[in-house]
Amino acid sequence: MRIGELAARTDVSVRSLRYYEEQGLLTSSRSASGQRHYTEAEVERVRFIQRLYAAGLSSRTIAELLPCVETPSEGNSDAALERMAQERNRLTEHIDELLRTRAALDGLMATARAHRESEATASGVRSGSGEGTSAPRVLES
Repeated sequence: MRIGELAARTDVSVRSLRYYEEQGLLTSSRSASGQRHYTEAEVERVRFIQRLYAAGLSSRTIAELLPCVETPSEGNSDAALERMAQERNRLTEHIDELLRTRAALDGLMATARAHRESEATASGVRSGSGEGTSAPRVLES
């Protein structure tokens, strides 16, 4: 199949497929006129590469893991397991950082809500006492 058909079947752009080839993640044969041709096996390979990208792996890391998939051996498996453990640790650190960021945002949101509620309460007290104003108060930064 040609590159356009592979792109359509995998929902990956032609540009991405060319990039995969540049990075050594995908191979093709060439026709006499230089057109790329792929086998049926490349459909699943591209989908696999996409899953690895979606998991946050770089093209370099994917290239390091592919030998384990292509030619499984004890050496390849050990290297792949070590690399995957490193990636898992990196992802765990990133998740931890995201959780800290979310907690900080939750704190800021709670502070903003409390401030808004205190303003509403103060405004209600003023309007109940006859001092009320119809103009909303502006929060100072």
